[in-house]
Amino acid sequence: MSKNRKVISLFSGAGGMDIGFKDAGFEISVAVEQDPSCCNTLRLNNPDLVVIEGDVNNVSTDHILESAKLKPLEAALVIGGPPCQSFSLAGKRMGMDDDRGKLLLEFSRVVREALPVAFVMENVKGMLNWEKGKAIEAVLNEFKEPVIFRGKEYRYDVTYKVLNSAAYGVPQKRERLFIIGNRVGKAFNFPEATHTSLADTGTDLFASSLQPFATAWDAFGDLPPADEPSETAKRVSQSIKGRIEKHGY
Repeated sequence: MSKNRKVISLFSGAGGMDIGFKDAGFEISVAVEQDPSCCNTLRLNNPDLVVIEGDVNNVSTDHILESAKLKPLEAALVIGGPPCQSFSLAGKRMGMDDDRGKLLLEFSRVVREALPVAFVMENVKGMLNWEKGKAIEAVLNEFKEPVIFRGKEYRYDVTYKVLNSAAYGVPQKRERLFIIGNRVGKAFNFPEATHTSLADTGTDLFASSLQPFATAWDAFGDLPPADEPSETAKRVSQSIKGRIEKHGY
């Protein structure tokens, strides 16, 4: 595969985000993740994948590039979702005062040093309103200054938007912030929604070009009857119920 289809994956987790890019024709050249269980999962599912098990704070961009057999400017993408708990509405909202929130800047550090053609960062939408936009402003400011490499200037054009997975046929209302930038001067257009709620279309779905939201039944309605849930599952379900009653989600 051509080098311009190669991807550096940061905060890889168990590889969920990577799967989408692989399905789109990209090659994950290296994954950086500190959780041992996630690293074991990555290695099991991708025996040929180079996995760097460690805290990205302590992993140099040179090491990442060397592991991926890449040089600056050769990667197509840097992708990843830095830990979002510090910005989540379910957390304490410590944001950039939390070491996990500061990992956003580690993501931009790798981008600025690896100089991929483009990058995709994913996070919770709560990042937008933390301290009246301080977190998103910090990320955008990281890319305002040009990068000088071998006497040439590179600058990333950045855009961002909150997308709801339900609007694209996923049977789950899950809103996430996507921050996307490229250094080749191309305008990026986020994908148009393919699905919507019945409330937005009215009862006449034929008048709309959008499909109704997918349901949980659409996803697993044809599965065989489930076994009786375990005591652990019952206990977890009650905690979820309590969270919904208290926080509304």
